[in-house]
Amino acid sequence: MVRRTGRRPGNPDTREAILAAARAAFAEKGFDGASIRGIATGAGVDPALVHHYFGAKDKLFLAAMNSPMDPLDVIAEAAAGDRSEVGERFVRVFLEIWDGPRGAAGVALLRSVVGTEWTTKLFREFILTQILRRAVPKLGLDEAEGQLRVTLAASQMVGMAMARYVIKVEPLASAPPEVVVAAIGPTVQRYLTDPMPGVFPRR
Repeated sequence: MVRRTGRRPGNPDTREAILAAARAAFAEKGFDGASIRGIATGAGVDPALVHHYFGAKDKLFLAAMNSPMDPLDVIAEAAAGDRSEVGERFVRVFLEIWDGPRGAAGVALLRSVVGTEWTTKLFREFILTQILRRAVPKLGLDEAEGQLRVTLAASQMVGMAMARYVIKVEPLASAPPEVVVAAIGPTVQRYLTDPMPGVFPRR
């Protein structure tokens, strides 16, 4: 089961100041360029306090994004098992999260993406550093092809999430999870592992 990305208790004003500074830093400098020390300076707190509330930088980034899950947990669960069924597992785990209590955070995240340039930039950093960077090796994908394959799969899932949870287009919005898995899983599987001669040259 995918673990919830929980938050440690603490002073809400201090936490919000850290999160605001983190969002600004990640949007301006990217995940790699932002530092805990710089974020702490922006929030007017000691770096140790940032670690106390959020732990490592990747956990702070997920909290700043208000992500409903840690993508690494989803990737690990999808990668566990028969490679020929990774697409269906990925869609199933995704639906378990978004159809549950954490789905509201996911909807808020997607709605925020189209709001401003900096939220769009944050979401792009989220995909690049939290999904792409982790998924390619975890799924055993060829480095030369892996990033395109994962972004194609991600585009399918983001599009499905927008239609099912944000815009709520019927009948997709109320379709049973297994119907969605059966319909979308093979497409995600093709993107991730199946031969695509028109995209990747045959070896």
